[in-house]
Amino acid sequence: MSIPELPRAFLDSWDFFVHLSLTLVPLFLGASFLVGLAEEYLPPEKVEQKLHGLDEGLGNVAAAGFGAVTPFCSCSTIPVLAGLLQAGAPLGLAFSFLLASPLVNELAVVLLLGVFGINVTVLYVVTTFTAAIVGGIIIGRLGLSNYVKDIQTTADAAQTVTTDGGTVDSCGCGETTTEQTHKQRVETAGREAWSFFVDTLPYLVLGITIGALIHGVVPVEFVHAVLGRENPLAVPFAAIAGAPVYVSLSGMLPIAASLSEQGIAIGTVLAFVIGGAGVSIPNLVLLSKLFERRLLLIYAGTVVTIGIVVGVSFNYFLV
Repeated sequence: MSIPELPRAFLDSWDFFVHLSLTLVPLFLGASFLVGLAEEYLPPEKVEQKLHGLDEGLGNVAAAGFGAVTPFCSCSTIPVLAGLLQAGAPLGLAFSFLLASPLVNELAVVLLLGVFGINVTVLYVVTTFTAAIVGGIIIGRLGLSNYVKDIQTTADAAQTVTTDGGTVDSCGCGETTTEQTHKQRVETAGREAWSFFVDTLPYLVLGITIGALIHGVVPVEFVHAVLGRENPLAVPFAAIAGAPVYVSLSGMLPIAASLSEQGIAIGTVLAFVIGGAGVSIPNLVLLSKLFERRLLLIYAGTVVTIGIVVGVSFNYFLV
C-alpha cells in the first residue's frame, strides 16, 4: 500500500531532522567550546583596551579581527561598542567591530563548515571580513559621529547610560576577576561551553525543525518561486527577510541548510543568513540605545547591502 502524500512529506521531514541533528549538534558542541575559550582569553574589557587609540586602516582591520574572534552575544557586544565610542574611538573603527562580530565568529565558521564545506566557508569568511573593514572605513568618512548618542559609563562599567535615559547592560559574558592558569581557563571554558549549549539548544532544535519542515512539507515550487534564480529580487528579499526570522545563529543555519537542499543558490542562502545575523530585532533594539535613528538605519542598510553583494557575487561565481 502506498504511503499518502502528507505522511510521506512528514517522513521526509523526520529523516532530514535526524540528518541535520547528527551533523550540527556535535559541531555546535565543539563550536561552543571555542566560544568559551575565546571569552576566557579575550574578555570584553581586554578588547576595549587593545582597540583604544587605533586609527583608520590598520585600526579597522584590528577591530574587524577582534569582532571576528570574540563571539560576544549582543548584550556584551553593544557595551564594548559603547566603551569604544566613549573612549573616543573613530566611528568607522567601531563599525568594523560591530559588523564583523555577528557575521564572522567561531560559531558561524564551524557550523558553516559542517553545512556547506570548506570552500564556501573560507570564501564567506574572507568576503564578510573584508566587507566589515571596508564598511567601517566608508562609515568613518561620512561624518556621522553626531548621530551617536552621548554615552556615560558608570564606575563599575557594568552599565552604559545614554542621553535619552536608556541603559545598555553588560551580561558579564567572559568576565574574569582573577588571573587563572591555562588549565583553569580550559575547565571554565568547558563549563561555559556546556551552559551555552544547553541555553542555545532550544533555538538549534527550533531551527532544525523549521528546516526539516521546509525540506519535507513546503512545496519546492513555492520555495523556488520566492528565492529561486528565476526571481531577480530573490537575493534582496532573502537579505531583508532574514531579520524578522532570526532567533539565533544556531537556529538560522539549519534553515539555511534546508534551503540549500531545496536547490536555492548558495549566495541567496548566505544573504538570508547575513541579513538575519546583522539586522536581528534584538540587535537593533540594543543599538537604538547608542545610535540616533538615521545612524541605525545606515547600519541596517549596510548589513543588507553586504548581504546582497555577497549573495549576488556567490551566485555569479559559484554556479
